[in-house]
Amino acid sequence: MRVPHDSYVLVADGAKMLFFRNEGDATAINLQVVAAEQQRDDYDRDIKTDQAGQKPGIPGGPGGSTAGETDFHQQAEDRFAKEAAERINRAALAGTFEDLIVIASPKTLGELRKHYGKQVQDKIRAEIAKDLTGHPVDRIEAALESHEE
Repeated sequence: MRVPHDSYVLVADGAKMLFFRNEGDATAINLQVVAAEQQRDDYDRDIKTDQAGQKPGIPGGPGGSTAGETDFHQQAEDRFAKEAAERINRAALAGTFEDLIVIASPKTLGELRKHYGKQVQDKIRAEIAKDLTGHPVDRIEAALESHEE
């Protein structure tokens, strides 16, 4: 894939976001970190403080039911993705970049899409559904180079 000079590349998952700028040209990618942010990635069981609630049964009627279990870990990841999208939206409004490539885990990519503003949607050149946040920069560059548009 060709990555234009000065393109922004966001690499994200539910707990980490990395913003890069391509300091190279379209054929010789040279990603430089612009910003990085990470949140705690606790397990759901470590976030919960109690069991799901119980709805009492009706006297002489059917028994009670259990309230649906909340996945606090997923909620935290979704909030983090929303924050990443809001950050991209602000940068797009400020004219910080003309081209954007997003590489994110599939769930995070789906959550990001819900929060893209019109300006961001117009600047997205590619979306890659992969989790590369734990990879070194050269592996991210290689993934971009090998990606088919």
